Amino acid sequence: MSAFEPIRLTPAEVEGYHRDGYLIVERLLLEEEVAAFVEHEARPKPPELNRGLLSHTVDAPRAYVAKHPNVAGIAAQLLCGVPRIVQTMYLAKPPARADGMAGGKGIALHQDTHYLPTEPNTLMACWVAMSETGPENGGLCVVPGSHRGDLRQTHRNLAEDHVSWEHDYLMRGRDGREWKQRMYSFQIEGLDEGQVARLSVARGAGVFFTGMTIHGSYANRSPDRPRLAFAVHYVREGTWVLRADVQDTVAVEKYSKETKGA
Repeated sequence: MSAFEPIRLTPAEVEGYHRDGYLIVERLLLEEEVAAFVEHEARPKPPELNRGLLSHTVDAPRAYVAKHPNVAGIAAQLLCGVPRIVQTMYLAKPPARADGMAGGKGIALHQDTHYLPTEPNTLMACWVAMSETGPENGGLCVVPGSHRGDLRQTHRNLAEDHVSWEHDYLMRGRDGREWKQRMYSFQIEGLDEGQVARLSVARGAGVFFTGMTIHGSYANRSPDRPRLAFAVHYVREGTWVLRADVQDTVAVEKYSKETKGA
């Protein structure tokens, strides 16, 4: 585990998270932890380590970050309870191409609750920068305060410099009822671009945000700077995740013992 004492948020930081819908926390990971993770991701992996959104269940380095005391530990503080891991994603964007075309594509501005509806809605994420990230190389963007209110109206994103897709997912309620729900690359409608904050997040730092916070990214237009990030989505223990493919959430054992009943 980490060689330093786990980070404890101040009351002002917790207040800021709930006010703005996101919180940047510096130095979540030591440099050697980041370097080991990036090196691991750069190596070819056997098929048994590739379980997509659930790779943290078989891939030790991904599980290490997802359960890290400065990642899951802060999630526990913000959730006021035991965090359970829903899914993880390694988000690598290569630099722009030699012909001047943008590199890795962006993710249209969205709310995670569109993709991961839960009952109750305790969904949150931690986005860990595994390289220096900023506006030029496709860093994370957020809309401060956008977590307040209802889910926004969306349409499928079709912009060339953003990922575009559509897929039917199996959903399952607490009562066992099942149905199919179509999801796509959600793009918030009527969003004022002037409200979007383009963050600069240092290597090893992270951004925690709620499932209702509007966020996304743009294409990497840097000629020589890859943008590397690892995202973990959590819910508080007792939450029902409706998407069947990620319903088998993973407890972070340390907090199951320490914060049970919080």
